[in-house]
Amino acid sequence: MNKTFLAAGALLGALAVALGAFGAHGLKKIVPEETVQTFQTGVQYQMYHSLALLLTGLLYEKYSNRLARIAGILFITGVILFSGSLYLLAAFKATETVGFEKFGLITPFGGLAFIAGWVCLLLSVITKKKS
Repeated sequence: MNKTFLAAGALLGALAVALGAFGAHGLKKIVPEETVQTFQTGVQYQMYHSLALLLTGLLYEKYSNRLARIAGILFITGVILFSGSLYLLAAFKATETVGFEKFGLITPFGGLAFIAGWVCLLLSVITKKKS
């Protein structure tokens, strides 16, 4: 499982850099600054949690338990729900698509997944039995 988290972290990190560049150079030409900031928030949290996945992959080697695995899954889920919903909102704004504002309701669930992931990672380390 640690290889999966390491690969996911690296892939999501690379994607965050690419999306960040797009947001800084391309998106700002077609949407208001407020929408660019929303998009960049998604990029920022994606990058943070890409690093968290790399950390989880490394820690899983030493603290291999159910909670570490759940933490990694929650980080991936959080990126999809939190960052993904912000990217969709920016895309809908860029294409002037109406009626999809409710995608913003998904964002807090991604935030909760991030928080739960960090708590699970903490618990996986502090509950590890000494050998």
